[in-house]
This record gives sequence, structure tokens and C-alpha cells, in this order.
Amino acid sequence: MSLYKNKKIAIVGLSVEGIDSAVFLNHEQAQITCCDRRTKEELGDEYTKLQKLTSDFRLGRGYLSDLTDFDFVVRTPGMALRTKELMDAKNNGVKITSLTKLFFEFCQAPIIGVTGTKGKGTTSTIIYEMLKRDGRTAWLGGNVGIPLLSKVREIQSSDIVVLELSSFQLEDLSQSPHVAVVLKITQEHLANFDPLATNYHLTREAYVEAKKSVVRFQKDTDFAILNADDETSSSFAKETKAHSYYFSRSRESDAFVKDKTVYLTVNGREEKICNASEIKLLGMHNLEDIAAASLASSMVGVKVSSMQEVAKDFKGLEHRLELIRTIHGVEYYNDSFSTIPETTIAAIESFQKPIILILGGSEKGSDYSELGKKIAQSEIKVLIVVGVMTNRIVDAINKAGYSREIICGLKSMGEIVRESAKRAGEGDIVLLSPACASFDMFKNYKDRGIQFKHEVSLL
Repeated sequence: MSLYKNKKIAIVGLSVEGIDSAVFLNHEQAQITCCDRRTKEELGDEYTKLQKLTSDFRLGRGYLSDLTDFDFVVRTPGMALRTKELMDAKNNGVKITSLTKLFFEFCQAPIIGVTGTKGKGTTSTIIYEMLKRDGRTAWLGGNVGIPLLSKVREIQSSDIVVLELSSFQLEDLSQSPHVAVVLKITQEHLANFDPLATNYHLTREAYVEAKKSVVRFQKDTDFAILNADDETSSSFAKETKAHSYYFSRSRESDAFVKDKTVYLTVNGREEKICNASEIKLLGMHNLEDIAAASLASSMVGVKVSSMQEVAKDFKGLEHRLELIRTIHGVEYYNDSFSTIPETTIAAIESFQKPIILILGGSEKGSDYSELGKKIAQSEIKVLIVVGVMTNRIVDAINKAGYSREIICGLKSMGEIVRESAKRAGEGDIVLLSPACASFDMFKNYKDRGIQFKHEVSLL
């Protein structure tokens, strides 16, 4: 009998994960109540989908009232665990869980979990593609792919699941993946300006602590894949019982980058995976992601030939250094997923041509001093800075000694793209790589990238 049959369960947050949780729990014959701060009208199609699964809703301002009425609460990752109503419910014996926790509880297949500050989606997808190329039945979920909880009964023990895991999905886990991949960890989610979320980390230490769940509950039959070049990532070896393996861009390791070539150490022998000239992805940071993906794939027996083929064929993900169009010799790139300075620095380093760089957006608690130095030293001919972070970004750039053109105050993506096109000449790059969140001018980073692509299509 299902653990959740006839149990009273509140699903808090009704976006993609909330709907998938509702599908799963409806199948488990639970008594579901759907809770969201949005109204029926604001939920729109999401409400219509959920109506087929339950007639019980708590919507609008009082959506968190009386959570103590339930046996379980399934929270969205966007809701902070320290939310008073959640804490009150927990103190009254209500079990607080999430889609990710439920998935780990029910999944019979080994899980490869990928976390870090940036590069998670690319690395997760490369691992998934390597598994498929090797003839394995693989599933891709977490923050990339699709929510998998509603599919968990279909997933066989012989399959392999790849999950991209954010700090918010990890922070309350009590299980860890069979293979845990920890990319470089800088800082993220130290402020929150998403109107539909409340979650953020009070300190960098809290952010790192949340990430540790990816290895904390591993067994000695599991594997941890760590970044040897990053002090925080490599320190996770002390947090796990698993066997630790390392990837690096600066030294020979279990997987490493040398002379723009990725190598994997297999049975004491170095196997070449790919060279920078052979891949479709832009930027040296992608070689690091390929090294991490190859090492993780090797832990579950993927053949080197499968890794090599995928490394050379993989075209990248939408909104990550995505070439949109070339117009009159000007290349337009959408890197809207770059929401912190470190990823914008990596984007700048990917080009050897003059750049018109579009920066700015809303707060994420970032320090822009290193980005300012990189901009001052780079082939950037024009800067377009927008959004509420404009003054802080411009101050950092000016302090670093940047003396070329800066344009501020544009109010729409149409204006931004048209101004970029005016200043771009043959051989130039127009690069949207904001180094900020998007919630001041756009719904999210996807909306920002889609609007950029649309406006470029009109040129």
C-alpha cells in the first residue's frame, strides 16, 4: 500500500515541480490541496491542469494558513525552509518534504547528481547524452530536462538518472546520489528578488552547507567527482564516505585539460576525449565541463568512444553562449543564463573579437570588481548597462579603468538590441551576458533570452 494513500498533503508552489508532484500524489491516492500565492486567474493554464487532479485549493494571500491541518507539506524549492508557517507546521508534527526528496525516496535506479554554481545544466546534459550514446536507458531531470517524480514508477533499476541539483533542492535532502559531481562553487542565491519565491541563503557559508548534501549521505560504494582547482569543491572529499575522483584545468588528474585537450585517465592510461578545435561549444570552461562529465560517465561504465562522440557533437543549451544570427558580419550571442559575474567573465574569455557587451539586471548579492577588471582589459568596445544594478556595475567598471563607451538607461530589449546594432561593425560580437538576475525587467532569464532572440530576428 502507498505510504501516501489517504494522507492529507499540501503542495505549496504550483509551477512545474508542483504540478508534477500533484500528478504523482494523485496516483498515490493522496488527498491533495494545492497552495499558491497566485490567484486562479494568475495561475491560468496551471490551475486548469491541477483541477483535473484535485478540487481543493488555497490561493492568494492566505495560501499558507493552517498548514498544521496536513500530514505532509511538499514545498517548492523557491520557498525558504525558515518560513514561519513551514516551521510551525514542522513543530506540530507535519512532515516537510519536496519533489526532490520524494524522488530520491522512490527512485530504484542509480542517480548521478550534478551541482555547483554554474555549468550544472551543461554538464548534466553531456552526461545524459554520453549515457544514451552508450546504449543506456537514461533520464534527465532536476533543473534541466523535465520533472521526473511522476515518471518514477516507470524508471527501472537498470536505468540511470541524471539530475541537475540546485542548493535549494539539496538543502534538506537526507539521501545523496550514487555519483555526485561538484563543479566550481563561488556564490549564488544570496539575495532574492523573484516575486514568486522567498528562498535565498543568508551567507555564502549557508549556500555551501546546502550543497554538501550532494555527498553527505553517500556510502563507500558511491563516487564523488570533485573540482581539484576549486578549494570549496575539493573540500567535499572530507564530507563523504564515497571514493573521491578529481577533474582539473591546471594539473594532471583523473580527468584534466592540457593544451586545450581533455584527457581521461583510464586504468592508468590517458585517453584523449577531445580537443577545443573539435567541439561545437565556445569557451575553455566547456572543456572543464566535458572533463567532469567524462569522469562521471566512466564511474558507471560508459565507453570512451561514446564520450568522444558526444563531446564533439554536443551543441550546447539554449541561453548559454547561443549563436542567434550573423548579420552583416556581426555575430549575436544569447548568454542570458549568465546571472553572476563569473560566468560573464567566462563568456568574455570565449571571444577574440571586439565585443558590444550587454550587462545588468537585478540583485544577486554579487561582487563586480573582478568583472570590472576583466572588462577594462578586454576587447570590449561598447558597454550597454541596464537595470537596477546599473550604478554598481558602472562604478566597478570605472574603478577598473575602463575608458570606452558606456550606454545606460535603456528600458526595453528592443532599444537594447537596436543600440547594439548601431554600434556593431563587421567582425564584432554582440553579447548578452548580464551577470545579474532578470526580475527587474523580465520574468526570468529565459524570458530575457527569448526577447533578445526575438529582437535580433527583427534586425
